[in-house]
Amino acid sequence: MQTFLLEDDGETPNNPILPLLVYRQVVSIGGLADPAAPFERLFSSHGWGDGWRNGIYPFLHFHTAAHEVLGIARGRATVEFGGARGRVLTVEAGDVVVLPAGTGHRRTAASDDLLVVGAYPRNGSFDQRRPGEIDAAAARDAIARVPLPEQDPVEGPAGPLTRLWAVGGGPKVR
Repeated sequence: MQTFLLEDDGETPNNPILPLLVYRQVVSIGGLADPAAPFERLFSSHGWGDGWRNGIYPFLHFHTAAHEVLGIARGRATVEFGGARGRVLTVEAGDVVVLPAGTGHRRTAASDDLLVVGAYPRNGSFDQRRPGEIDAAAARDAIARVPLPEQDPVEGPAGPLTRLWAVGGGPKVR
């Protein structure tokens, strides 16, 4: 697993305390007729729902009221996480990325067959913002109030998210 702490760049708030988490090759999807289903089952079993199937938007956006998990069910994508001064990563089928509230993200390239499964912790509230749509101070305040997920979307209550994000300064995960 990889972790990246992304700083506010003046355009994208990111999350000053909680790192972005990248899990590589979590799900083996070779030959599956519905490669999204294993991600949906995995996320749901750990309290992450309100899911969707699609891609990753090509415009910079972030969420101020919820954390988000992305499971790459098919294909590959190059994604800019954290805004212009963040990290550009390539994700591919089988990978999972957990974005703490405030983390900017946008797709910069993708294979034609890209399919992504997204979900949110049951204790979050979905919203979507673009830079300039919300006052920076209001965004930071909203992000600071987002409750920690009850479980890691990949490994459950004992997963690395619960340890890393609690150590990151947030309240203990329930």
